[in-house]
Amino acid sequence: MTEKSSLPDAPANGLSMAVLNAIQNPVILVDVNGLVAFANWEAESFFGASATHLARHNISAFIPFGSPLLTLIDQVRERKAPVNEYRVDLSSPRLGADKLVDLYVAPVLSEQGSVVVVFQERSMADKIDRQLTHRGAARSVTGLASMLAHEIKNPLSGIRGAAQLLEASANDEDRALTRLICDETDRIVSLVDRMEVFSDERPVDRVPLNIHSVLDHVKAIAKAGFARHIKFSENYDPSLPPVYANRDQLVQVFLNLIKNAAEAIGERSDGEIILTTAYRPGIRLSVAGTREKISLPLEFCVHDNGPGVPSDLLPLLFDPFITTKTNGSGLGLALVAKIIGGHGGIVECDSQQNRTTFRVLMPASKGRAADEDDMPMTKGNLA
Repeated sequence: MTEKSSLPDAPANGLSMAVLNAIQNPVILVDVNGLVAFANWEAESFFGASATHLARHNISAFIPFGSPLLTLIDQVRERKAPVNEYRVDLSSPRLGADKLVDLYVAPVLSEQGSVVVVFQERSMADKIDRQLTHRGAARSVTGLASMLAHEIKNPLSGIRGAAQLLEASANDEDRALTRLICDETDRIVSLVDRMEVFSDERPVDRVPLNIHSVLDHVKAIAKAGFARHIKFSENYDPSLPPVYANRDQLVQVFLNLIKNAAEAIGERSDGEIILTTAYRPGIRLSVAGTREKISLPLEFCVHDNGPGVPSDLLPLLFDPFITTKTNGSGLGLALVAKIIGGHGGIVECDSQQNRTTFRVLMPASKGRAADEDDMPMTKGNLA
């Protein structure tokens, strides 16, 4: 009797390879001797080496000395049970800085001593965490805005009216105090009005848009006003598909981001803002309020060479009332997060000295981009 081979037939093996190479996470097979017996395409990219090169070396040659991954592999071999480990730092000169990953290590029972290792880079997981955090912060401001509109604006109007009545019969010294009362109540009402934007949950009209026409419109507004002294550069992907969005809201988003960049640069003579667009497939998230899963391949970035965001504020940047400006309200970026989250997208910030990037990831539209002439003009500076 002929012994049956344990290897899969050729068509099945080809299908297995296709499936593994389609996975967007690095996957490797480490054999009983510690050699990398298999690596999918993502793993080749992750380790910066071909599968053939990986197969000639022990896994320890590609990861930092003393890495917890080696211990996990030994544990899985001994227990013959899978193990998960979160936020493992694999940073090294070979792999690069900030290589924080989640690990899934499982035994291959049919191959004695072999284990499969799946790497999930924390960058994608953190994007999901930040998206949920930003949406939660926006919902908190929504509830607060509704309460403020009803509980504060009405008594403020009474206070202002009383101050105006007193002003008519007051002397010059007291008239200055009544004018101060009126000015301060007006300032509070203005702040509440800004917050009321968060409580507006009405559906907005969305159409396929050419993002480059939106960015050019915003750049023209900025160069005519608050950013007239700043150099602008563009690096656009001309083949980018349209984005499905509301034009006025996108104008508001990018006016806020560019205004923040201009204020960070200040009066320095070498200030520069760079606008970039690119197609980055691979990230899939849920749309707010639905169970639908969509891809976020469209990347729109605003880069500036300002001093950067303080590291302690970076994780809180899109929370309401967080600001580095002396007279800022801290609502601009919270509103940006709300608008982009409402479109099913993500906004994030990477910052270091003389280099800050605000990155917006959004879904593509399946329809034709609306022409600029078809769109209503945006009124005024919405930042």
